[in-house]
Amino acid sequence: GIDIPTCRNIVLFRPVGSMVEFKQIIGRGTRLATEHDKLSFEIIDYVGATALFADPAFDGIAEAISIEELSTSRAPDEPDGGVDPTSGAGEGVNADALLLVRDPRKLYVDDSDALIAGEALYVADPASGRLRIASYREYSAAQVRELYPRPEDLRSAWRTQHGRDEIVAALADRGVEVGDLATRTGAVDADPFDLLVHIAWNLPMITRRERASRLSTEDRAFLDGFRPEAREVLDALLDKYAQFGISQLDDLASLEVPPLNIFGTPVEIARRFGGVDGLRLTVEAIASRLYAA
Repeated sequence: GIDIPTCRNIVLFRPVGSMVEFKQIIGRGTRLATEHDKLSFEIIDYVGATALFADPAFDGIAEAISIEELSTSRAPDEPDGGVDPTSGAGEGVNADALLLVRDPRKLYVDDSDALIAGEALYVADPASGRLRIASYREYSAAQVRELYPRPEDLRSAWRTQHGRDEIVAALADRGVEVGDLATRTGAVDADPFDLLVHIAWNLPMITRRERASRLSTEDRAFLDGFRPEAREVLDALLDKYAQFGISQLDDLASLEVPPLNIFGTPVEIARRFGGVDGLRLTVEAIASRLYAA
């Protein structure tokens, strides 16, 4: 019997077997409140209950209405995701609001196989407070710009390992996983920095291989200043960066695995740079120079 005319969202968390109950639930959102600019409402359905709209007995044949399925089932260890970045954003649940996953993942729900048919990311509109659907890419770009208003600000922070860790953690707190963003945008060969400035400010995006090659060309004098036995280690580190990313420079455990371990133990490699501190400072300088431009 509740009557809240300003109710803008009806959320369905459990199946509804009774048409009468379904009408009563939906009816809670149909009250108009023109003085509060409430002229419509949204239904967020996690269980497929809105299929009842398709019943002709529900006030006749439905007109000008679309029902989209949103599946939220996932395996216990499966991280929650956003939406496919190739899909557009809409202001409500409409034909453009079904955001498809490019490569549907196989999930296991109650010992049965399941596939994600679609995912949606709901965000609160800061002006109205209403929920709206946004693409994962659109949402991620907005979070980057909110944290760092200019690309120069992001670049300055990204040039140190501490800064990179802070950026990744800050975005994760806002629901943006940098690795997941790279997968969803098909930019797995790009450096995370290039991906972020591309989606946030539409700047050109290059691959890690191109960034490493540019460093080798434009900073040749810097690299040539090292002794040959040190230079070959740096060349191998840059190749590892091009293949696997900046973590290869941030975590010097990479020295213990092929192909870098052919140069000796980490201690032996460090001697080529005058000791552990010399190696660490050199690697930090290489990482900083990678993002100089």
